[in-house]
Amino acid sequence: MTGFTSEESDNNLASIARYHTTQTTTLHNRKQNKPRKGSVELKEEETKMETNSSLTSASEAADKRRFLLRILTAIFYGVSSFMIMVVNKRVLTVYNFPSFQVLGLGQIVATILVLYFGKLFKIISFPDLSRDTLRKVWPLPLMYLGNMVFGLGGTQELSLPMLTVLRRFSILMTMIGEYLILNSKPSRAVQLSVYLMIFGAIVAASNDLAFKLKGYIFVLLNDFFTAGNGVLMKKKLESKDLGKYGIMYYNSLFMFLPSLIITYQLGDLQRAMDFEGWSDSLFCFQFFLACIFGFILMISTVLCTSYNSALTTTIVGCLKNILITYLGMFIAGDYQYSFINFLGLNISVIGSLIYTKVTFSTKSRAAPRGPAPEQIITSKS
Repeated sequence: MTGFTSEESDNNLASIARYHTTQTTTLHNRKQNKPRKGSVELKEEETKMETNSSLTSASEAADKRRFLLRILTAIFYGVSSFMIMVVNKRVLTVYNFPSFQVLGLGQIVATILVLYFGKLFKIISFPDLSRDTLRKVWPLPLMYLGNMVFGLGGTQELSLPMLTVLRRFSILMTMIGEYLILNSKPSRAVQLSVYLMIFGAIVAASNDLAFKLKGYIFVLLNDFFTAGNGVLMKKKLESKDLGKYGIMYYNSLFMFLPSLIITYQLGDLQRAMDFEGWSDSLFCFQFFLACIFGFILMISTVLCTSYNSALTTTIVGCLKNILITYLGMFIAGDYQYSFINFLGLNISVIGSLIYTKVTFSTKSRAAPRGPAPEQIITSKS
């Protein structure tokens, strides 16, 4: 038997050691290479997750912003509508200004001047007058004029609480108009809340202790024009032909001359000029506020309708009327209390509150697909 020498043994051991070292190095390199490949994939997955997270956060932020704008524009409209009713009532009833048509004419002039100079100094923008402008904006000017004139007439003839009661019918008219013109059908909860408001309005009106037929006709006509103005304005905003400022400007511009002629023919201009209250600086200030608030109300109406809906704008106006109802018992002093009337008012208030909760409490509801309203103030640079 041949045995291994010491040198051969050492060589064999060295070969075995080199083999194990090679295998260990190979395994080590494989382990290192495998995590490196996995780390690249992991980084790609992390990048995708971060991108998706960023998109989700941006989407949530946009949803919150849209929801906040819906709330703010609704509040803006409510405050503007509240202030103009109070100021109009004081001018027409407390000071006994002889013509609501002249007051409406002042609101038209203020709107034209503010928008004209706003465009002149490039604060706002809207298309120039063209041959197609009347076609694009019609019949909004007619609705705007009827809404303003009959609204002021009703304010002069009726107490604020009764005016509020009869204004409830504009909600039902708006809901019907949105269904017929915009093909928009409200949910069952919305319909029930509207029917509850109308029921309360009927109960309150059934026991009117200071009935005035002229005032009732004015307010019901105002309801019709309010509903028509809101629904058609929503349709015009979606067409993007003129923009909200263009609609406001040309509404006032096209109705200025007819309003002036009607006011002159009825003798209201002369009665307004002969009014003795012009020497009272407080009256002049409130008359000026009434004219300016007419323009502010138009802006708030367009913004609220654009971010929400015509029905929402009408409901917010009626929520404002809730406050007007109770304060109106003391502002002008021409309200006559009765239990049935007061009960009907409260039933209508409950319906308004239910609608408000249904409309604004659910954030997950899809935002309206109307156009993104233009910025109120654009950059001058």
